[in-house]
Amino acid sequence: MDLRDATRMILSESAAHPELLRVTREAHDRLGRGERVAHTDLSWMLKEAARKNVYPALHARYGSAAFNEMVLVMGRQIDRQAPLATR
Repeated sequence: MDLRDATRMILSESAAHPELLRVTREAHDRLGRGERVAHTDLSWMLKEAARKNVYPALHARYGSAAFNEMVLVMGRQIDRQAPLATR
């Protein structure tokens, strides 16, 4: 699974949540054009999908393996981009 597929999964279940739908659609479109999506947007999408209780629908629609892969793919990209915390 690539990052665009992962965002498509959230996009498919975000219609009832306008802000999540907007941010996810923009991210998906940027990835489709070969552009980078900021780690802050990806992180917000994961948090907002959890907050809006979208995860159960994703899990039911795509299954455990695909859901876990989506979270893993997005988490890896967030980790690659996020600045390291300094003490």
